[in-house]
Amino acid sequence: MEKCNFARFAAVALGAILIVSGAFAQTQPPTHEAAEGGSPGWFLKGSFPDPGGNTAVAPDGHVTVLPRTGGAAQPTAATAPTLPRIPACSRSPVCGNRLTPGRQALQRVQWEQTLGYTFTYPYVLPPGTGGVPSVALDSKGNLWVFQRKAAGSPQLYKFDAEDNVWIADADGAAVMKLSPQGELLMTIGVRGHRGDWDEAKGQRLLWQPLMIAFGQNGDTYIGEGHANESPNDTDSDDLTNNIGAARVIHLDKTGKFINQWYGNSVGQGKFDSVHGLAIDPTNGDVWIGDREQYRIVVYNSDGKFLKTMQMRNLVCALRFDSHGNPWMASGQDGQFLKLDRNGRVLGAIGNGMGIGYGQFIEASYWVFDKQDNLYAGDTSVGRVTKMVAPAK
Repeated sequence: MEKCNFARFAAVALGAILIVSGAFAQTQPPTHEAAEGGSPGWFLKGSFPDPGGNTAVAPDGHVTVLPRTGGAAQPTAATAPTLPRIPACSRSPVCGNRLTPGRQALQRVQWEQTLGYTFTYPYVLPPGTGGVPSVALDSKGNLWVFQRKAAGSPQLYKFDAEDNVWIADADGAAVMKLSPQGELLMTIGVRGHRGDWDEAKGQRLLWQPLMIAFGQNGDTYIGEGHANESPNDTDSDDLTNNIGAARVIHLDKTGKFINQWYGNSVGQGKFDSVHGLAIDPTNGDVWIGDREQYRIVVYNSDGKFLKTMQMRNLVCALRFDSHGNPWMASGQDGQFLKLDRNGRVLGAIGNGMGIGYGQFIEASYWVFDKQDNLYAGDTSVGRVTKMVAPAK
């Protein structure tokens, strides 16, 4: 008798569990949200196939995706630089998870545009394929554009107040400072030798440097750890290259080492990559864009962790405008977002992921001019977009 009662009780309990589980399973995440608390409304929008720079761009900005056989020419054996092979992605969640949809199937958060910007395409690049990962303005207002061409070429660059050109050669594992005339002024790291920075040993190597930022006093910050956003070199036989951790290296304006701090670990203040990097002009805080984890991590200039801000979008790049306001580029979500210092979105520019008017396959490094206009390339499309601020 007791056994029968126990069986009946177990069935009732199981039924209750199944009902509760069913209720949770029917709860769906929101697909849109109205404007609230100073943030514009947002909605979900599907992804667009990434052409990987294999596009032709007309003078009016119209983009045509080319057949794969018409891609950019690859360097020949005689001209290709000899660089160590980057390990295949194997240790990071971004390498691919068979239990979740691929990136091309993602629904992406797009924010309603309330800032009044318009899109123009006044710059015509030379013929040829290749995306534009970076643009910059010098002190005279000249626009500089980097278009990604053959594999192994420098990836990204940026100007400081002296109009010197800084090149982050990600695959080459070096950062170079050049004069406006092209004279090499400084090299940080050893080109072709990817590895760990160990100041005590006099070992100054870089591991996938991607972004450079500058403090008000001229200090230089180098963000490392792009590649496959994972510490794949931890099993390396090279004793100078077995940490493979994303990190920020802090140097003074002469290149003297000050500090470094690491990601690739659990807990607050950690990060998988430093894909975005910017220095807050009001207090010198270091803002890190941890792209694949959808978060901004903030340290002070001494390397002390301050806070993490979880975002709804990929944090591809960060920048502060002339008024000291933080902005971020949302990568393959295709927008530039104005933020407050708590990470709340205050406004957006961009029509989301795509190749159409005002769209970006990957909105990445950009620049403001003195009139608050934005200039941006597209990592996967060879065109430059000028986003014109509304008349004041």
